[in-house]
Parts: sequence; structure tokens; C-alpha cells
Amino acid sequence: MDEKNALRALKKKDEAALAWFIDRYAAYVNTIVYNIIGRIMTASDVEEVASDVFLVFWSNADKVKPDKIKAYLGGVARNKAKDKTRELGQDLPLEDDVIGISSVGPEHTFELREQAEMLEKAIRSMQHPDREIFLRHYYYCHPVAQIAEEMKINASTVKTRLRRGRQKLKEILSEGGFDDEIKNLRYDGQYTG
Repeated sequence: MDEKNALRALKKKDEAALAWFIDRYAAYVNTIVYNIIGRIMTASDVEEVASDVFLVFWSNADKVKPDKIKAYLGGVARNKAKDKTRELGQDLPLEDDVIGISSVGPEHTFELREQAEMLEKAIRSMQHPDREIFLRHYYYCHPVAQIAEEMKINASTVKTRLRRGRQKLKEILSEGGFDDEIKNLRYDGQYTG
């Protein structure tokens, strides 16, 4: 069975198809969940959240595009893990603090979409290694120590680059001056202005 056929079967509520996806993506989902909550919660919490991810996938299979399955599961895993920390009144460690875009109601949908596009453009404009550090930390939920080890750089350098990058991205989003701000990014990852 390939992914397209498995997704078609899942949309028809075929439990064997769900089992196929669990076999294929459980390690990926568990890694994301563990990287977010594993340091502050138990192994059973990690398992519960991972199970919730596949339940959401089961319930919303008709909305998932065949070429976006891994991204969908990763996004749901991140959101569910962060929801679990809020549910239990836990705060994520400081290094996991991400840029939040708040929403008061449905009238902000357009603004949120526009901000998300600006954020994506800002991250894409980052040079190596800043972009890779951001993607590893915020997309793949790798902790700072793992990024430092794998990229063979100091953990404090990773934290500094994340902090400076977050600050710059917050400025871009709050001021709406995307074009001017991106011009201030230099190749070495240091920011001017």
C-alpha cells in the first residue's frame, strides 16, 4: 500500500489504513511530542498526545492532501503537545517560547494569514545557519542541545541566534515593515538596525 491509497482507504474509515499510517509515522509524531513535553511530563503523557494526533488524523482525513500528510501530522503533533502543557498548567521551558500570533475572533483570519505569510518570508530570507536553526527548533521541535550537537556549534550560540531571530521576527510582524527589515539581515546571521 502506498500513501495515496492508504489515505483513500482512511477517508473511507478503514482501520487497517490508520494502522498503516501509525506504523509509518508513529516515531516521527512521538519525537515531535517528546521534544515539546518529554522533559516536563511523563511517558504516558507523550503516548496520550501521540494517540490524540492519530485520532485527529482519523477524524479529519478528508481534509488532508496526499502530499501534505507528514506536514499535517507534524503540525497536529506540535499543537496537541502545546495544548497538553496548557491543559496541565505547565509552561514550556524558555527555549521553547515561540512567537505567538494572537487571535480574538474570526474577523482576524485575514490578518493572521497575512502575518503567517510575512513570517514565512522572513524565515526564508534568513541565511544559513539561522534558517536551519529556526526550522530545526520551531518546525521539528529539536531542543537547543540537540541542534548544537548536530550542527557542531555552541549551545549558547544557538540560543543567541534564536533570541535575535525571534526579536527580529517580532519587529517585522509588529511594525509590518517587512521589506525594509529583511534588507537589514546579513549573511553572518547578525542583524543590523
